[in-house]
Amino acid sequence: MAITEFMSALNQVASERNITPKDVLDTLKVALVAAYVKDNPDIEEGSDHKVEAEIDSETGEVKILRNKKDVTPAGFGRIASQTAKQVILQKIREAEKESIADEYRDLIGTIVQGYIFRIDKDTVIMDVGKTQGILPVFEQIPSERYMVNQKYKVLIKDVSDTEDSSGSNIILSRKDAGFIEELFRQEVPEISQGIVKIESIAREAGQRTKIAVSSKEEKIDPSGACIGQRGVRVQAVTDELNGEKIDIINYSHDADKFIAASLAPAHVLDVVLNESDKSAKIIVAEDQLSLAIGNKGQNARLAAKLTGWKINIDGNEPEKE
Repeated sequence: MAITEFMSALNQVASERNITPKDVLDTLKVALVAAYVKDNPDIEEGSDHKVEAEIDSETGEVKILRNKKDVTPAGFGRIASQTAKQVILQKIREAEKESIADEYRDLIGTIVQGYIFRIDKDTVIMDVGKTQGILPVFEQIPSERYMVNQKYKVLIKDVSDTEDSSGSNIILSRKDAGFIEELFRQEVPEISQGIVKIESIAREAGQRTKIAVSSKEEKIDPSGACIGQRGVRVQAVTDELNGEKIDIINYSHDADKFIAASLAPAHVLDVVLNESDKSAKIIVAEDQLSLAIGNKGQNARLAAKLTGWKINIDGNEPEKE
């Protein structure tokens, strides 16, 4: 393809692939200068010899200027033609990659189905449709063991630029609290309709999650909507999480009621609030103490995270008046 044909092709491809002709020409000029310098080792980097490339946008004629003097070698048109092909193909690939990245940027915060393409050390590479995404070790559920060709639902968490500017990385997650929210959104129509709202989530991925929910309509019980008839809705989420326990709690604007509910399944006798340091003293019966605290303190820890209050649990019953 002659350089003039390249100019014609460039204009056509630019309109089809969302590439600016100027961007391609600027890249081509840099590539042509590099090609000339490579064949002329007497030009050292940082020397006084200023080498530039000129491209006539009408005819496609290429000139190499050295200190403003035309030094275009004989037969350089062939090099220019080959370089032009490489540059336009490179720009097409870059534009396509960026178009796909933009598409996945619009999907941030949503769930897609993917399958494991390969595993590189602790990083899982997944095919998520038009491209591949990365499930880093810190976004994995610790208790899960991943294998090639396994299918999983994953959250599109972020789209980040690569360090070498070769494109963008689609960052996936199964550990993020947003993954839980989106799983419930898929299973509970009242959430997608805006009737039921997830107020807060506290999660220790692979083990246990607490979710606080509210409802805009008094006749709809938010936790009941999330649990579903015979527990079918919450069970679908639990199955996707390979058995992770999920506590669904009705949110309350009254801090004492909300805190008491957050410690379920333990029964709370009394909640004493200290507004100054946002701490709460919880009174439970002796036989409820271990249940309120949970295994290795997990129940109390998740309740504190869910409510935003420091929680201190006392196993002594309040004195009777």
